[in-house]
Amino acid sequence: MTAVVRLPDGSTHRLRGSAGHDRPTGPSTSRVAYAAAHVVADPRAENVPGAPAGVDWDTTLAFRRHLWSYGLGVAEAMDTAQRGAGLDYPATRELVRRSAAEARAVGGRIVAGVATDQLPPGPATVPEVTRAYADQLADVTAAGARPVLMCSRHLAAAATGPDDYLRVYDELLTAADEPVVLHWLGAMFDPALAGYWGSIDLDEATETVLHLIKQHQHRIDGIKVSLLDADREVALRRRLPAGVRLYTGDDFHYPELIRGDGQGHSDALLGVFAAIAPAAAAALSALDAGDLDRYDAVFAPTLPLARHLFAAPTWFYKTGIVFLAWLAGHQEHFTMLAGQQSGRSPAHLARLLVLADAAGLLPDAELAAARARAYLTVAGVAQ
Repeated sequence: MTAVVRLPDGSTHRLRGSAGHDRPTGPSTSRVAYAAAHVVADPRAENVPGAPAGVDWDTTLAFRRHLWSYGLGVAEAMDTAQRGAGLDYPATRELVRRSAAEARAVGGRIVAGVATDQLPPGPATVPEVTRAYADQLADVTAAGARPVLMCSRHLAAAATGPDDYLRVYDELLTAADEPVVLHWLGAMFDPALAGYWGSIDLDEATETVLHLIKQHQHRIDGIKVSLLDADREVALRRRLPAGVRLYTGDDFHYPELIRGDGQGHSDALLGVFAAIAPAAAAALSALDAGDLDRYDAVFAPTLPLARHLFAAPTWFYKTGIVFLAWLAGHQEHFTMLAGQQSGRSPAHLARLLVLADAAGLLPDAELAAARARAYLTVAGVAQ
């Protein structure tokens, strides 16, 4: 075998592979860190657009055990798992149930997304949205996972202003049995969420979400923010009530946000952490030990990878996540729910291959090269 791959631009790349990073003895002691995990499709199922999700449960759960083995928590049934983009709610409910049971078995930390995607497409009233949220909140709580109140496309369409958001979330938070995680996903991840919290003006939206948090701070563990704006995240972080965490979802600036400054730091709930789990764990271990030089050095080569992975159109980052999982040996195929393996071009994925290799995230160079050559051959790039 050989570790050489011919790329779409006509050049060749020899993969170097990596011995990887040592597994930590447990979770980070200085930060709370969750990796938002993808779902492994069953390649034998009819996973075409509009079809019910066919999930390979064994491989999906094995990937979560991989994340827990590096001391990371699992953020289940989030955007990375193709919520609203192939993962229907019956499969979501089963995913949360299975993952939460697995978390209990291995002692892993888990949170899980609560949304309104069991509602049919099209208009819904604000009371219907509230009931849909409440039903999913009950499902996640019964499974034993900490709820993440995800942004709702239905609420974004139904709400006429900030007051509608406050009424819905007030009812949900009042009914919650334990502190929950709020969720603010920017329109770059899902255009249907533009104007969330009642305004396209992010300053006005920030005031609304801060008002909500201050009214319910004892029922809120934290808020995950995915706006890809480091300055805005830091400004929000500094205004949160004591005890409410800011979970960064910024896949462009996570090293500096998690590192923090003299006035605080962000914890993490990141899709990119699923792709870079060994490096993320090593960097957090260095941070625990106060070795900031090592922290910076471990994260530095992952940042070009992350910025390419989440490049516009950002919502197709899941395709790159699954491609990397295949190259790294976590699954045996490059097939996704709803056929989303077509969401990125061969040129984009070839660049991802090179960046992942540079970051030391492909432990078996020959395996990764063989799989990349197979993919590129089918895409028309002769090897």
